[in-house]
Amino acid sequence: MEAGPLPALDLDDYAGLVLGGSPFNSSDPPEAKSAVQLRVERAVAALLDEVVAGDIPFLGACYGIGTLVTHQGGAVDRTFGEPVSAVEVTLTAEGRRDPLLAGVPERFGAFVGHKEACRVLPPEAVLLASSATCPVQMFRVRQNVYATQFHPELDVDGLVARARIYQHAGYFPPTEFEEVVARVTGAAVSEPARVLSNFVHRYG
Repeated sequence: MEAGPLPALDLDDYAGLVLGGSPFNSSDPPEAKSAVQLRVERAVAALLDEVVAGDIPFLGACYGIGTLVTHQGGAVDRTFGEPVSAVEVTLTAEGRRDPLLAGVPERFGAFVGHKEACRVLPPEAVLLASSATCPVQMFRVRQNVYATQFHPELDVDGLVARARIYQHAGYFPPTEFEEVVARVTGAAVSEPARVLSNFVHRYG
């Protein structure tokens, strides 16, 4: 989407949509947003109009949660931004019953690392998971539209690669790169990938 406009999509052609990370932040002030970022935001908002109205299977992570929160009337800011690390996530009662979290234990380790997070849950959203430092780790809108603050797609190698790519983007002082790598290398993180596999199995 940075390279060019989002093409016209017939969502009936797809089993579901996944919206992952981005160099953009939903909470950036308007004057700090480039023309490309504004174009991307307009395109994603129009896509989410269709997704939510049709309750089309959707999984947003990282930038995906910020866009869905904003679209649905919640608040995203830097109150609960998280350093690059592994945290313990806890399922809510609704989360324990949700099919996208089937097989996921009530408490599990997950990788995070964001400048921003959801501070106010959208009014129609159902909270599915939380953590001590970030109250909204996962939620659902309607029956099939989901978002996670934690990274369901990252293992240790993926997180290290991401930290290397973004080490000069303000997530941590660049001189602390090796410390960040050491902090996450020994983390026991395996359960978040179930969210992705459950999404594929449920909708694919």
